[in-house]
Amino acid sequence: MTVSRLMVSALVATSALLGSVAFAQQKLVPAQSEIVFVSKQMGVPVEGRFKKFDAQIAFDPAKPDASKIAFTVDIASATMGVPESDAELPRPNWFNTSKFPQATFQSSAVKSLGGGKFEVSGKLSIKGASRDVVVPVALAQSGANTTVTGTFPLKRLAFKIGENEWADTSMVADDVQVKFKLALTGVGKI
Repeated sequence: MTVSRLMVSALVATSALLGSVAFAQQKLVPAQSEIVFVSKQMGVPVEGRFKKFDAQIAFDPAKPDASKIAFTVDIASATMGVPESDAELPRPNWFNTSKFPQATFQSSAVKSLGGGKFEVSGKLSIKGASRDVVVPVALAQSGANTTVTGTFPLKRLAFKIGENEWADTSMVADDVQVKFKLALTGVGKI
């Protein structure tokens, strides 16, 4: 191998390593992030949230198609702010947290829509059921911090959330809106 080919190979390897180091430095700031779910009970919107979640992010706004995003949500951290409801959520009819302690999301594609907006496709798994979802997100940057916001719908019965007598959608609607605000550090300029 000639010296110039060796140098080119070394530069390519160094660039790849530095690129992965930059991705590795991307971090979720949990204290400034939230995941909220809104459902309707007897026609009235009811909000809940997950208090514990984590993300592994390798996102390059300049090359979104090379990005990888993975989330884990501690399902037992779900709260609706009402002790009776909070006691029901971990039970088998709802989240069955003893058998299914986490929900996960793994991206399969990230597409730029322009103007700091992206579309993230991937697989969402809750309570042993997996479904393909498309999540529109908007990014805003302030200094070294990036805020990612988005909302997407899901059908709770497709994930077996609210089984048996709770499968009746006249009491609890099938449609759930998931809203999130994620604070990240280490994301490149949009």
